[in-house]
Amino acid sequence: MLLKFTSLLGFLAVASATDCVGVIRSLTDVAANQNCSTVNIYGFTVPPGQPFNINLAQGATVNLKGDIHFGNLSWAGPMFTISGKNIIFKGNGHIFNGGGPFYWDGLGSNGGTIKPRPMMKIKISGRFTNVKVVNSPAQTFSVGNPGPLTISGVYIDNSQGDRPNAQSNGLPAGHNTDGFDCSTMDLAIEDCNVKNQDDCLAINKGSNITFTNNQCRGGHGISIGSISANVSVSNIVISNNVITDNDQALRIKMKVDATNSTVTNITYSGNTASGCRDFGVLIDQSYPSILAAPGSGVLLSDVNFVGKTNVIHVNNDADRVAVNCGAGACLGTWDWSSLKVTGGIPGPVTYNGISGYIQ
Repeated sequence: MLLKFTSLLGFLAVASATDCVGVIRSLTDVAANQNCSTVNIYGFTVPPGQPFNINLAQGATVNLKGDIHFGNLSWAGPMFTISGKNIIFKGNGHIFNGGGPFYWDGLGSNGGTIKPRPMMKIKISGRFTNVKVVNSPAQTFSVGNPGPLTISGVYIDNSQGDRPNAQSNGLPAGHNTDGFDCSTMDLAIEDCNVKNQDDCLAINKGSNITFTNNQCRGGHGISIGSISANVSVSNIVISNNVITDNDQALRIKMKVDATNSTVTNITYSGNTASGCRDFGVLIDQSYPSILAAPGSGVLLSDVNFVGKTNVIHVNNDADRVAVNCGAGACLGTWDWSSLKVTGGIPGPVTYNGISGYIQ
């Protein structure tokens, strides 16, 4: 009887924890309210240096009811972490403001002021929708979902970091302000808008990731990588995105010293780009250098431009396409029949397995 009674208490505890509406108006409200089936987060300012962490009950719905501001303090972060399975997060157009100008010094995560990064750490499955994130100190989103996740209608605006400030020595004050950094699987990012000074998307490892109908402005374009040692990336679809005024439109970057890694089955379809400053398409195995002596420790295969034509226009002094493969590291035949790049000049291509495209 004691075992049955204990089990019943456990059941009742779970039921009461999920059958309620939790209200969060400050960090002190989180612990008592994060286990409810519905959680409403109202606008408040997070105290400097304190993380806003919320670990939700499975199946919960979260409604953002106001803007969240983070107080200024140099610390490691992340500023916001959300965890849980089968979560519906509705941002309702409200804002997470990271207070970027306090931190920006033109160096990003390379030194200078210690910056909380990433600003937003997403560790949920389900849906994360309709949020605006402004002025991230450095990298904006890190995504490591425990199950299938769709991120949609997210607007990242770090455009204020385009301008120099008193600490940036004439450089854009914002730096390393990546939009989405992903090391995960079963992720869809769609209908989002990113204005920043670094990668719009960076996939560092993972599989079954789609990036569709997004807009990327001002940064470094859409990237696979940088690829380090002992990782794999596979089954990636980059489609119908609009890329404006970026260093390059589409890039695969592999660290020169990486070993035992693979990148395969990367598909580009229907993307359009204009104002590319350096390259249209860049595939390079010499990162962090550009088009230097490449490594051979990342096996790259099945990189294809198929379906709806990818139309890219580069600036007059930019390379249309550059491919820099290490010996024996690029494999198979790549179908580039749906790639059209105009403007600029031909770039160096060291791989002869590309079909359907002529510089």
